[in-house]
Amino acid sequence: MSKRLSQFKPYLNSIPDILRYQVVTKLLLGAWLYVLGRLFRILLNSTGRVAVSSGDFTFLFSTWQGILIILIALISLFVYVALDLNSKIIMSKNFLYGEKVSILKASIEAMEGMSRLLNFRGILVVMYIVLIAPIVGVGVSITLTKGFYIPTFISSVIVNTPLYLVLACIVGLIFVVIGIVNLFLIHGIVLDKMSVKEASKQSRKLVNENWRDYVGQNIGFVIVVAVVLGIITFIVLILPLMLVDVLPLSVSLKRSLTVFFVIEGSVLSILADFIATPFYIMKMTQLYYRYKTGKEITYQERDFKANRFEKIAVTFIFIGIIVVSVILNSHFDEIFPQDSSVKIIAHRAGGNEAAENTVSGLETAYLKGAYGSEIDIQRTKDNHYVINHDGNFERVAGDKRKPEEMTLEEVKQLSVEGEPIPTLEEMLEASRGKVILFIELKGNTADQKMADDVVRIVKEKKMEEEVILISLKYNLIDYLETNYPEMKTGFLTFAAFGDTAKLNCDYLGLEEESANNDAISAIHKQNKKALIWTVNEKGFQRHFLCSNADAIITDNITQANTVLQEIKNRSNLSRMIDKVRGILG
Repeated sequence: MSKRLSQFKPYLNSIPDILRYQVVTKLLLGAWLYVLGRLFRILLNSTGRVAVSSGDFTFLFSTWQGILIILIALISLFVYVALDLNSKIIMSKNFLYGEKVSILKASIEAMEGMSRLLNFRGILVVMYIVLIAPIVGVGVSITLTKGFYIPTFISSVIVNTPLYLVLACIVGLIFVVIGIVNLFLIHGIVLDKMSVKEASKQSRKLVNENWRDYVGQNIGFVIVVAVVLGIITFIVLILPLMLVDVLPLSVSLKRSLTVFFVIEGSVLSILADFIATPFYIMKMTQLYYRYKTGKEITYQERDFKANRFEKIAVTFIFIGIIVVSVILNSHFDEIFPQDSSVKIIAHRAGGNEAAENTVSGLETAYLKGAYGSEIDIQRTKDNHYVINHDGNFERVAGDKRKPEEMTLEEVKQLSVEGEPIPTLEEMLEASRGKVILFIELKGNTADQKMADDVVRIVKEKKMEEEVILISLKYNLIDYLETNYPEMKTGFLTFAAFGDTAKLNCDYLGLEEESANNDAISAIHKQNKKALIWTVNEKGFQRHFLCSNADAIITDNITQANTVLQEIKNRSNLSRMIDKVRGILG
């Protein structure tokens, strides 16, 4: 037992150095990202733009400023990988061997190691670390993109299209295999100064010879870490909160203690997150040397003593927790509101609870209390506007033809779950006085003619105050806002950088991945409203209904209403936890 416990000494003894390293590098990387942001804004402003987004990305490949931004961003990814991953591997070796740890030396050595990635293979490796590893969950990634995932509006199309789903599974499996066979590739490059090709060959050999042990070691490591974290969480957070709940204390004292322990738990959660990835990298490094040499690393005990600065830092953290707790408790209802003011908008008329993009969908949304309904319009061959999301009618009506290839009469012969495919005029009449209609200009026919025609139709119906015109194409929204300022507009984006909140529109629609408190607050500072799309999973619905967003677009209206009711009935503890989760992302 003592031998098994001794295996954890390098991990426990490395905690002070890990925390010190994480604070220093996070500050450096944060400063680096700030400088990059300012530089990108200067380059964007020189082209007359305030931001570049998913609706305007061609700018990046058509101007020298855009190409320069791409090059600088690529270089920055190399720097980030060096400081956020490579240097952790180097320090892991120091921790495991009981060697003296130098943040500066490890960082310099990590940057030198990046020189071996400055080639085509190296670029592919960096792209895998940054973009693929977070999605497939194999290998280590960087903190900048650790939460990266396929946007919902893309994944839903993949899931609902058999061919795309099969292709996605095949591609995903290929990436998983690539990640597995190259588990130790970065170790070879950084620790043994190998080329990418040599390190990949060695990694394949090590994984092939030791995969059973690797799987067992990883499972065991994860279980141990989970158990330890669970015990700590129970002792410092769950047990105190349980005692606060059952002890005969005054209401005000219970709330004060609840605030204190939640803030304390949040700080510990941040610290645990700081050490989790370095611990995993240490385990990978330990296995790398074991598989390569056939021997366990001999750990040399180091004398660890907290220096004066670290003692002061711990004291300030504790005092800070108390001060923050007092402030939060004194403004509890303001900071942790009981109710949600976020509105619910039904996706594609009535979401999953009615035939897609139909009049019955609008009726369903209205009966379920939705604030609005989002619909998709496309133009027919004879210049009428019908409601349909996809490029053709195959999925919803079994017809492979596109709207622009058909006349209105031909479209009217189709149906969606027995419901007729409506025109824009029919949807306007059905929504009048019931729900706000978010009309998305969609597909190949989404152009300035569509914009002009839709404005004309809406004005003829005298429904300007009941309609918001939205699109994924920023040029269309900019055209509408410039030429028809009396109309409300919204730009939907799933990726953007720059001063996105300053884009020429009234609403900004953020995809779940990019919707954080800072982005939403920036939108509000520009007197615009923030929409989050498409929020279907219950946990995400709760997250965004507790946020400072203005509305969510969802397919699951009933579920969202249930979540709203749960939010209204929350305890003080739940109100705090929801807020903290929102802040921590």
